[in-house]
Amino acid sequence: SYAKHFDINPKFNECVQSARYDETSGFWRVKTIVTSDSNKTEFEYVCRSLVVATGENAECVLPDIEGLSEFGGEVIHAGDYKSGEKFKGQKVLVVGCGNSGMEVSLDLCNHNASPSMVVRSSVHVLPREIFGKSTFELAVLMMKWLPLWLVDKLMLILAWLVLGNIEKYGLKRPSTGPLELKNTKGKTPVLDIGALEKIRSGDINVVPGIKRFSCGQVELVNGEKLDIDSVVLATGYRSNVPSWLQEGEFFSKNGYPKASFPHGWKGKAGLYAAGFTRRGLSGASSDAMRIAQDIAQVFKDETKQLRMRTVARHRRCISLSQF
Repeated sequence: SYAKHFDINPKFNECVQSARYDETSGFWRVKTIVTSDSNKTEFEYVCRSLVVATGENAECVLPDIEGLSEFGGEVIHAGDYKSGEKFKGQKVLVVGCGNSGMEVSLDLCNHNASPSMVVRSSVHVLPREIFGKSTFELAVLMMKWLPLWLVDKLMLILAWLVLGNIEKYGLKRPSTGPLELKNTKGKTPVLDIGALEKIRSGDINVVPGIKRFSCGQVELVNGEKLDIDSVVLATGYRSNVPSWLQEGEFFSKNGYPKASFPHGWKGKAGLYAAGFTRRGLSGASSDAMRIAQDIAQVFKDETKQLRMRTVARHRRCISLSQF
């Protein structure tokens, strides 16, 4: 396995509580707690370098919607959604139309539930495959030869040919292209795996934004009221770095490095960040290679300096012994 090959020993069921840089010792101090232990055993790790790789989607975003606490039915986040089996026969409101919202809605349909999906803003929907190739694989291939703006135009033309006009189903496309939007805002296009067909057939009901909840009911911004049994919040995820990293120079309050790509991978005092580029696995891979090379170089330089000091002391001992 990967862990065995590189002699990596992962620490499972262990949660970081805090991490801070100790100016006196020149080391990072990371405190953790074992979550599977009833005694909640605590540990402290001391290290020269700290790589923050918790990513952009470390914790669920739970929106504050008027009346949600009064709803009365089950409310879960998409991160806790396992299967539509428990929602069989129910009217379920899915809040959000990203990849999670689309896939949850499709799964609910497949388990004989009646989902209504809230689409508050514009969204790019692309086919999962084009000409037998992964849509993203095709996009990456085209970007080797063409500028991003042209790849975006070509992707939208291909999406229209495969999926047709999706705006008539309440899915308005953003004015910015899908790849540019991903690079600048971190908003990933939806890859359709069958939900669009359910939207066309009416099995998935697309509705506008929410105004408020009440007992067993939701009122939409257009004044329409829907009777619902359960709510699934497909409202995304965010970085959790501010909740545990005691540092204010490298990371901003939103949990992302202050410096933009490609400069947001290295901070001061051995602090690094991997996977915060909003560029998916390719961005994380780029960060990882830079970080590994930098740590290796720092270790090499420190080892060289230590060796030079050792040689200097050895020579001094020889010189003194001659008298």
